[in-house]
Amino acid sequence: MSALRAADLAGLRGELRENEPMGRYCTWRAGGRAARLYLPADLEDLSEFLARVPPEEPLLFVGLGSNLLVREGGWRGTVVLMHAAKKYPKLAYGRIYAEAGVASPKVARFAAMNDLSGAEFLAGIPGTVGGALAMNAGCYGGDTWEIVEEAQTIDRHGTLRWRHKSEFETGYRFCRLKSGGRLGVDHWFAAARFRLAPGEREASREAMRNLLERRLRSQPLSLPNAGSVFRNPPGQHAAKLIEACGLKGLARGGARVSEMHANFIVNPKGAARAADIEWLIREVQRVVKEKQGVELVPEVQLVGEPA
Repeated sequence: MSALRAADLAGLRGELRENEPMGRYCTWRAGGRAARLYLPADLEDLSEFLARVPPEEPLLFVGLGSNLLVREGGWRGTVVLMHAAKKYPKLAYGRIYAEAGVASPKVARFAAMNDLSGAEFLAGIPGTVGGALAMNAGCYGGDTWEIVEEAQTIDRHGTLRWRHKSEFETGYRFCRLKSGGRLGVDHWFAAARFRLAPGEREASREAMRNLLERRLRSQPLSLPNAGSVFRNPPGQHAAKLIEACGLKGLARGGARVSEMHANFIVNPKGAARAADIEWLIREVQRVVKEKQGVELVPEVQLVGEPA
């Protein structure tokens, strides 16, 4: 397999890094290294970058890394880092436009500032717009695709295309292209337009404050984590199933199942290896299957090679 080389990217405005530790870019603060990591300057630069990437180069798009674990053996390809702190939503023709690298809470706050309602739940999504689209992220009764009007995708050739939401099949923590393109493999999200209802600024702010206070009371947000580890099985709650099995506090290396919320795995001192976290994920699955007869499905994405 021919690897991407710095010489292939001459003239681009982004930055290419090699042998980059992915723990720096994942909220678990653990993980192997990426052979290469590219930070695009903007969507135009990303388009040109993809046009130059060898077709066999494995690509992994990452936002805030809040739903991701890179195994100890690392990612033997190129990671594209989409998040940028200086990216913000915009308002045009009554729609909110946000690139995939914009943090989801920014969309919630921007909507409130513009007296638009319906995006408040995004304040509780600790990731980017791209990740929220890819997994139909949601919390406290709201899901991302409920407020999307259209989304922009980019493919391996660097082609950008706007698609109406009717071109996607979505469900609980699920999204795919109806046309057959593989999201996360040869198509990725570049941006979205959100259609929201008229609202009232202070009412939206109050809703977001209540949501964040609820999260702080019930989730271990002060410790490195990746949010909910497992999807909720139909009609059930993963956290309750895990707690019923007596798994709160189960530890491996520097990682443990949170005593505060059983569907969280935390890395308190940042000392855990990706292998420790993955072991806990598998062990929780095994015990819940054995004792409760339920197969828990990970919500987090596990990628890369074993150590």
